[in-house]
Amino acid sequence: MSAASVELLPGDVALGMQGDELKTLLGSCVSVILTDPRRTIGAMCHIVHVGKPNAANIHNTAYGVPAMADMFARLQRFGINPALCQAYVYGGGNMFPDLFDGPHVGASNARWVLDFLQSRRIEVLDYSLGGNGYRKLAWTVGTQEPVVDLVLNEQKVNHGS
Repeated sequence: MSAASVELLPGDVALGMQGDELKTLLGSCVSVILTDPRRTIGAMCHIVHVGKPNAANIHNTAYGVPAMADMFARLQRFGINPALCQAYVYGGGNMFPDLFDGPHVGASNARWVLDFLQSRRIEVLDYSLGGNGYRKLAWTVGTQEPVVDLVLNEQKVNHGS
């Protein structure tokens, strides 16, 4: 069986087996990777909105609660207890630093994810959160760490000069 490569878009959830590549591009969104300690299986999500959605979006995995529930269910179908998994967390950038120098949506997303994982006692092995840029994230399910490239946001407003 050949390895799969899955590119997650905002709101996507994916599960990969050892050798499969999971990747995404993050701005203010946050991605969580959950994997068993032996690194034989992994799940990744791309969270756009934190917390619990309204009734119309109860299963929309763009929201944190349904995204995490979907990842947990996928892992459990393969006999993996999510509470025994380890996590990697990335994203939560401030995509508009000229407009928001204080609290911003990326910071709220990052805080919610870290609090969620802590409340379930899931160990976070590595994270890269915040800053003024976006991240390219790729992970091949296995023993290697995820690869995260931070691209600084150099967007400047031209005022006619």
